[in-house]
Amino acid sequence: MPREALMKRLLDARRQRCVVIQGPAGSAKTSVLLAWRQALLTLDFDVAWLSLSPEDDDLVSFFSSLLESLAAVDEAIGHETGLLVGRAGEESAAEHWVITLVRGIADRKRDLVLMLDDAHFLKDPRVVQALRWLLDYAPVQLHVVLATRSALPLSLSRLRMQGLATELDWHDLRFSADESERFLRGQLGNIDDQDAQLVHELADGWAAGLQLFAITLKGRKGASFSRAQVRDAATFATYFEREVLATLASADLHLLTRAAVCTRFCASLCASLMARPDAVREIGARLAQLDGDDLFITHVSGAQESETWYRLHPLLREVLLARLAKLLEGERRALHAAAWRWFDAHGDTDEAVGHAVHAGDAQAAADMVLACAHGLLAKGELSRLAGLMRRLPPSEIAARFGLHLMSAFLQMYAGDVDALTQSIRHMESRGEPLGARQRYALTLLRGGLALQRDDTDSVVALLPELQRVPPDAGDFVRAGRGNILAWMFIHRGEYEQARKVLEESAPQGGAPRGVLLGRCMGGMSHVAEGQFVLAERVFFDVLAEAEQHGGAYIGIACMAAALLGEALYELNDVEAACRLLEKRIDVLEHISIPDTVLRALFVLANAHWLAGRRLEALAWLDRLEDYAQRHRVDRLLASALCLRSRWLLEEGQVDDGDAALLRLEALAARYSGAMRSTAWEIRVAAELARVRMCLHQNDFDSAMTRLVPLNALSEAGGRWCRVASLRVQMAIAETGRRNQAAARQHLVEALWLGHRLGLMRSLLDVSPQVCVMIEALQMDGSVDPVLGFYAQRVLESARQGPQSAKPQTRDARKIAADTLSERETEVLDLLAQTLPNKKIARVLGVSLDTVKWHLKSIYRKLDVSGRDEAVARMRDSHMSHLSGSPD
Repeated sequence: MPREALMKRLLDARRQRCVVIQGPAGSAKTSVLLAWRQALLTLDFDVAWLSLSPEDDDLVSFFSSLLESLAAVDEAIGHETGLLVGRAGEESAAEHWVITLVRGIADRKRDLVLMLDDAHFLKDPRVVQALRWLLDYAPVQLHVVLATRSALPLSLSRLRMQGLATELDWHDLRFSADESERFLRGQLGNIDDQDAQLVHELADGWAAGLQLFAITLKGRKGASFSRAQVRDAATFATYFEREVLATLASADLHLLTRAAVCTRFCASLCASLMARPDAVREIGARLAQLDGDDLFITHVSGAQESETWYRLHPLLREVLLARLAKLLEGERRALHAAAWRWFDAHGDTDEAVGHAVHAGDAQAAADMVLACAHGLLAKGELSRLAGLMRRLPPSEIAARFGLHLMSAFLQMYAGDVDALTQSIRHMESRGEPLGARQRYALTLLRGGLALQRDDTDSVVALLPELQRVPPDAGDFVRAGRGNILAWMFIHRGEYEQARKVLEESAPQGGAPRGVLLGRCMGGMSHVAEGQFVLAERVFFDVLAEAEQHGGAYIGIACMAAALLGEALYELNDVEAACRLLEKRIDVLEHISIPDTVLRALFVLANAHWLAGRRLEALAWLDRLEDYAQRHRVDRLLASALCLRSRWLLEEGQVDDGDAALLRLEALAARYSGAMRSTAWEIRVAAELARVRMCLHQNDFDSAMTRLVPLNALSEAGGRWCRVASLRVQMAIAETGRRNQAAARQHLVEALWLGHRLGLMRSLLDVSPQVCVMIEALQMDGSVDPVLGFYAQRVLESARQGPQSAKPQTRDARKIAADTLSERETEVLDLLAQTLPNKKIARVLGVSLDTVKWHLKSIYRKLDVSGRDEAVARMRDSHMSHLSGSPD
């Protein structure tokens, strides 16, 4: 029924950050939202709708439901957030999920209204906090609407002060006398004015009461009706029992009561619930009749196109569930048992598992999950598998090896090393005999744990077990084995062996996911050899194909993106590498193995440093070091310390550079005997940093003493990219020793190697002296023409500086600064005090991710590329304000 005054208020509030509609059950909140939704759609707003339930009062369930509702508007909105939620369910990540979601919304230009109906079900403090963050970080185009029966534990005072919140309560929702009369005439066709006024007073304008009186008046056809007041849920239940349910045919009452056990139902489902499988047509006709009588039954769309689906009004369902509660426990469980069997037979495992648990048949629920778990795991549908596992009692998971195994695989993909370690130990200590496939699954988990720990030596120790593949192993097992072994062989310098094992493990059925992952790992072997030109084409194609397949392929897409970024940087397409990685790094960091994270963060740090954005480069390096320490991965920490030492030397901060070097050498001392492994790379990082220190201090003899064996080992391991860099350093050292012939030979060999591989940054990043040395080499007139052409290309690449920001007028800068929010201004003020991100987070009492989110928003609004420019823009805007006029 049109409610013009109420609708006008809502339309006026359509651009508010938050709208709260609070009223008792049955006060037409949902109907109001539906009418408003229709009006907003005509105004070209996007509207996402989520009807909440008690099951959504769980952090992961809430986000999953929220993302599903947003996907109905635009799948891209919550795509990255869904990948995080599906991969990593740790509760501490909730703020990161919100930030990622907000970024997805901010990328769209269209206004989006998010309607959350029945928000009173959200009571979990973690879910409420996530909702607070969503409101705090919402971009201007997001508008959140909350319909609730009771006051929400959310403070809207700041939004009220900013004029960004609108709140409607019971007084706004109550029908006026005129609206009550119009509603009753619409239901009954005709009603006496006095009767309409009486019904309005008895219901006090409460929509559910009006509807209930309309049902009884329609049934009595003008006869007298009970004049009891019906103004709340309690009186509704009493009145409904006495005036409606008591008058229903016993068969209809029996049908509705049984149907209430399900949140949605159709004729064939009801037939199963009533143990009358042959009465589907009869029951369908009765449901249609009850729907036509407006008996608080609503037709809803459903997954089964051949069926008509219904749901009960929440108030009616509560009344009927109260009747169900009076049945014997055995009868209630029998209803849930019938429901789970029906849903299972119709392929709805999610609903089936829930009803099986309520039926007290946790074993059947576990059987259903186990039956589909391997398929979901193989397809990469981790979020759905995790959701099914959460429905099961923990005791059932612990009691079944297969379910515990699935839980461990989810922990592995989530990067939860501690939980995975504990799960493996528990399964190994069970004492029960295991089959060949179960033992091999445990071996794969140990291999996956080694990848998460960046430990190739542990994979080497597992080689005998990994080689014993069960004859009936499927594609998932073979692909997993191939990836683990290939990764190990790559870091041992055995590239042909890596490609061979990938070929042997290729999916027999040609499954796209396994094929793409094999191609990506093969490209990784080319990168390790320095074949970046070849690898770039592989990763570009893999990334494009993986992103077409959605969330199940996100791990492949992240690996391809990190490796492609590494290739682009090496080939001197630095800004393209930044653009590729920055928009993916949040997801990549949460779902990828440390090896992939290292590549991505290393490229971002180097790219910003090369572009002159020193503070941004250091922020990326801090992020790499934080990740390494948080995940206890020493190779990543060694790489970060090596790069930090180099940059400090370049900036002339020798003491600080030496301190970083000493930390690195202390770390490397733990791995003194390591060879041909990820652990050996820690020693290499320390040697490289010491060589750079020697060159900086003009200790060329000590530098050569270290460079010669390091170069020999790198050549033996096929690390040709590193060999090219080492040759350049050897040329620098020999020049310092005044051994020009040897210096020239090392430089020529480095250039020939760079030419063969297509290298750029590996040579240029060694030292600013490189260009001077190449120019001197060209001038001696004896350089091979082919080598000379490559040398010229290297010099031209060195001359390509970072793109400068577009100049702005003082007036434009002032306008940009005025767009900052209060929180962004606080962050910028602290930025001006040269505080690092961690200290800003502590001062404001927020997370590091939140600070980074605000900084990116500040940079975007001010059209600057980094901290220094942002602070300068702030000061410029302040001086303009003091002067009273722009330049």
